[in-house]
Amino acid sequence: MTTFRTLIVVYSVRKWHISQLDVKNVFLNGDLQEEVYMIPPPGVPHNQGEVCKLKKALYGIKQAPRAWFEKFSVVLTSLGFSSSNHDSALFFMRTCAGIILLFLYVDDMIITGDDVDGIALLKSELASSFEMKDLGPLRYLLGIEVARSTRGYLFSQSKYLADILDRARLTDTRTIDTPLELNVRYSSSDGTPLSDPTLYRTIVGSLVYLTITRPDIAYVVDIVSQFITCPTTVHWAVVTRILRYLRGILFESLLFPSTSSLELRAYSDSDWASDPTNRKSTTGFSIFLGYSLISWKSKKQNVVSRSSTEAEYREMASTTTEIVWLRWLLADMGVHLSSPTPMHCDNQSAIHIAHNSVFHERTKHIEIGCHVTRHHLQHGTLHLPFISSSLQIADLFTKSHSLPRFRFVVANSR
Repeated sequence: MTTFRTLIVVYSVRKWHISQLDVKNVFLNGDLQEEVYMIPPPGVPHNQGEVCKLKKALYGIKQAPRAWFEKFSVVLTSLGFSSSNHDSALFFMRTCAGIILLFLYVDDMIITGDDVDGIALLKSELASSFEMKDLGPLRYLLGIEVARSTRGYLFSQSKYLADILDRARLTDTRTIDTPLELNVRYSSSDGTPLSDPTLYRTIVGSLVYLTITRPDIAYVVDIVSQFITCPTTVHWAVVTRILRYLRGILFESLLFPSTSSLELRAYSDSDWASDPTNRKSTTGFSIFLGYSLISWKSKKQNVVSRSSTEAEYREMASTTTEIVWLRWLLADMGVHLSSPTPMHCDNQSAIHIAHNSVFHERTKHIEIGCHVTRHHLQHGTLHLPFISSSLQIADLFTKSHSLPRFRFVVANSR
């Protein structure tokens, strides 16, 4: 989804045309490389003990998705396209007239670029190889509503959210201004276990998908996801609070302005020892392409950090890997970044450690992989400007906030 959002920003800023296509009976196009046999279906005459040997993929067999993708990749490669090494679902071809980009998600694909004639020829070639349907300009993809406005493009999942609210069967119509109470911590021992956790798991799973366009709930959804195996009444109360918050902003959208630049900037933050059970820290980052938020994360760290500096340093490493990947991905899309990417951090000690190439007592126990920030800092991939904690946008993904603070970080993330 980060690739999808990034692609939308690039075509929005460069004012390219975009088309959406759909492949009919997608899994039936795959060619099997393995020997697969099946019991003959009802109505097919056969002797007892006889089975069918499949020559083509069918829906329901494990090989079908990979067989389809390999078949599609072979066709696109024969037309001169290359698959991105940084996201295999992205294909690109540079021509004398510009560039053509194709993004595939199972049977849905979007095509954009500045070579209009090349795009028309590509559609014709694909139609001769597969049974296709041209859906016209991009409006709806994977449960995401895409709308064009005078300011740019809007991403929304309003219909998907309405379905979640209906499924949850809330008995009241109350709304709440924030998705999580201030300074609250939860553990697996809170409350009474639910007699049937099915609805809890269904709603939380749906909320995870909703975070594609709702970064404001990423932190609290990460919390309730941690109790998916044995949820309690307290955890369900948190889920209902999220739903009441979302009901009040049902039609909120994620805006990708068309007047933006195509420069990356990132914000990295951590909340030290925030988990009351194991004292692991919660980390988060947000990365913007111009004014558009394209990538974010809220996640608990894998190990316990000995200090807030160490927690911040570990998160900087995670953010660095995302920045490096995005710079490579943008290069495949024809966007080449010449200047270092600023990664804003509000911890001076972590910034000093990243600049310091001498290992000492505070860092000798930290895994080598965490020093990736120092490597890319020295090679000019990024730089580390200090930012005040009050202006740290990534704060949205690490902790709960008061209403004024929550509105501030949300407003600056959209």
